[in-house]
Amino acid sequence: MEPGKRLVDKVAIVTGGASGIGAATARLFGLHGAAVLLTDSNVPLGKSIVQEIASAGGTAAFAEQDVRSEARWEAIVAQAEKDYGRVDILCNIAGISGRDPKQNIQPGPTAGPRLADQTLEHWNRVMEINSTGVYLGTRAAIPAMQRAGGGSIINISSICGIVGSHANAAYHASKGAVRLFSKAAAIQYAPDGIRVNSVHPGFVDTPMTAAGHANPEVARKRLEATPLGRFGTPQDIANGCLYLASDDSSWVTGTELVIDGGMTAN
Repeated sequence: MEPGKRLVDKVAIVTGGASGIGAATARLFGLHGAAVLLTDSNVPLGKSIVQEIASAGGTAAFAEQDVRSEARWEAIVAQAEKDYGRVDILCNIAGISGRDPKQNIQPGPTAGPRLADQTLEHWNRVMEINSTGVYLGTRAAIPAMQRAGGGSIINISSICGIVGSHANAAYHASKGAVRLFSKAAAIQYAPDGIRVNSVHPGFVDTPMTAAGHANPEVARKRLEATPLGRFGTPQDIANGCLYLASDDSSWVTGTELVIDGGMTAN
């Protein structure tokens, strides 16, 4: 392995790779020597990240994806094996907050509606993308990782998968599901050398949180709840994903990596 590079000869699939935490993770994996197949529903942005990785000397490709599609998941894993020979890492990063996508400034303290105001359609969409997508991706990657002799699956949950709040119940439920799903998968596939862990970001500046942080009162309260006194960056979370993807975490499975500036320590 080249000095300083932690993912040489590894192949990674990164969902939600067009922006935010997904883009930062894809870039970092490419910098550390992995061949990265990044996916997203935003084709132009996804292809631009691939160009960035290639310009920095890395290896990357893009595939359009709706993480709710079982057939698309199978095709993406097959593409990674065909193009790069194996799959070592899966980062399930794609997700939604449940906020109205037309909302530029979040009017209240949370992105989604209170439980009594939440429609079944809204609930199902959040659960399908945030949790069913993780299940489908994990299930699709396992046979490829078994063929490779092991691997690392990194599922992005949230501090909302650990603690509750007064609104956005669907988001909490979806991220809590990711946390416990990861533990169950970790136990089941440890004999195959496949590690599964969840990552729990706190308040991070990303496109998904932009509308919330555009509200000064929301931003103030979130910063006050964060002992380290700043919002996280996508790079903060990507650094944690790099650790879990690398052999440095070879004895780490079925656990949560909380990266939240101390928020859940309160």
